[in-house]
Amino acid sequence: MDKILEEIGAIGIVPVIVLEKKENALALASALIEGGLPVAEVTFRTKAARESISIISKSFPDMVLGAGTVLSVEQVKVAADAGAKYIVSPGLNSKVVEYCITNKIPVTPGVATPTEIERALEYGLEVVKYFPAEPLGGINYLKAISAPYGNLSFIPTGGIDVTNLLTYLKFSRVLACGGSWMVKSDLILAGKFEEIKILTLEAVKISKMRVV
Repeated sequence: MDKILEEIGAIGIVPVIVLEKKENALALASALIEGGLPVAEVTFRTKAARESISIISKSFPDMVLGAGTVLSVEQVKVAADAGAKYIVSPGLNSKVVEYCITNKIPVTPGVATPTEIERALEYGLEVVKYFPAEPLGGINYLKAISAPYGNLSFIPTGGIDVTNLLTYLKFSRVLACGGSWMVKSDLILAGKFEEIKILTLEAVKISKMRVV
């Protein structure tokens, strides 16, 4: 498994972040690190994504920083150039996956069906994103769908928070969980970084309870 993905697995949680303003990037990254989560997935849902990744990358070069909601090869190039160390996409976009593999960029595409899982396996991927986790059927669906594919690990994302985080993490096939409950957009926009830090500390405490 790629070193970056191993680091994500060791941490256990990936904050999925929507940054509307690049000015909030530094304070947010600081809050996550101080809360015990030196990892972030900055989504390409806003115009501030590229600059936010660049700011965080330059200020915290050791942070496991990735780009999410990546929908095209062009976005991969922009994200990597800004300092993203891994790529996450909501679905399995063949062009994105192929470009990342060719250029040795860790990529975790989203999957929801056995067909998509088998496409990921054809690419030689070892980790995929299970998305949207809760709407698809939660942990029970994940256990059922993953059963035939013993060498694949999953990063469930979508509807995960403190109430179900440990349930996912206790499943041996789960590498880590993605979530935004500790980095909600309203908290970021309001500058409530101390609250984000507290929520992060709580999440980390829960993640340390996992036994796989």
